[in-house]
Amino acid sequence: MRVFEISGSRIAEHEALAPMAVPGACASGYLWISLTRDEFRSSLAEVQGILQSLCGTQLVDLHVADLVNDQLPSHYDYTSQYDVLVFRRLAAANGAAPKSAEPTLARGGPPVLRRVDTRPVGFAVFDRVLLSVHPEDGAVRDAFAARLLAAAAPDARGATAPALDVRAVSTRVPPNPADLMLRVVNLIVDAYLDLRRDLTRQLDHWQAELIDPRSRFTNWSALMDARQSLHHLDEICEDQRAAIQDWIDALETLPAPEGAAALREGELIMVRSRDVLEHIQRVVHHVRRLEQNAETAVQMHFSVQSHRANDIMRVLTALTAIFLPLNLIAGIFGMNFEFIPLVHKADGFWIAMASMGAIALLLVVVFWRKRYLARSR
Repeated sequence: MRVFEISGSRIAEHEALAPMAVPGACASGYLWISLTRDEFRSSLAEVQGILQSLCGTQLVDLHVADLVNDQLPSHYDYTSQYDVLVFRRLAAANGAAPKSAEPTLARGGPPVLRRVDTRPVGFAVFDRVLLSVHPEDGAVRDAFAARLLAAAAPDARGATAPALDVRAVSTRVPPNPADLMLRVVNLIVDAYLDLRRDLTRQLDHWQAELIDPRSRFTNWSALMDARQSLHHLDEICEDQRAAIQDWIDALETLPAPEGAAALREGELIMVRSRDVLEHIQRVVHHVRRLEQNAETAVQMHFSVQSHRANDIMRVLTALTAIFLPLNLIAGIFGMNFEFIPLVHKADGFWIAMASMGAIALLLVVVFWRKRYLARSR
């Protein structure tokens, strides 16, 4: 469990939730409560008490079930007092974020792409509290918490004081829970953008190997796994895009805030929401393009193989056509007749051989000019 109190450009991390239940706590800012699913289950009563104290409401049972469900797809829901967003992040089988795979095969190709594995991260956005529920590793939470704490420097008393550049701190420290949630979601989407590069390198290698007519491609199972991973990733990103779009639609239905500061804060949230949506759409567009490239590479592979087979058959047919008249001549002179021209002449054999060679040479020249016989590069 990690609890952060954010007030302006000041950030303080607390060890427990109990001090936040005191009346007047976190009066000038908001609270970020970040827990794993097991921690959320075990401290649900305490979290509900904090939400009741700071926000005057609690999570409904259905939303609690959504936050603890580790198989839920990305989606958005809301009540009159808070919003709930579930967003799936990348994770390896052991719960860690996947790393870029290095080529390890002896033949020089990249290893088989691991299937895209994801874990949902749940957010409950209140006016003064952001509650986030993460998988057991909490990699996204820890990564963003490090960025958040880097925006301020501790003073001599251990408190969190603004850094030297106040303007830089104000842009890096989220001003409200909704903005903080969107920044965490943006960090999750960045992992998909990194995966996009790994997929591109993998498929580029296979595409070059598929198109090369001299290579014998045998990695069909790996290519099929990659295509299934791309399709799975497309579905995940579509769910993410739909969830963020529902969030934006809900923001647009809210009444216009009063005051210049509140209006600007709402506009910044809308801008950041559209930026996250644009990043997701970029991932979706690139994944679909990679799917098309994989399909095109397979079709080109079979086209190249068919063209190569046609070339071979054309050469064999031309050679057969060259030797066909020679076989006819040999068959004629092999007949069992007593009187055949050139049979009883001393130079008859050489005349027949010269005629056969001239016919073969003439056919080779004709076929070469018609490009039935051509030098392959």
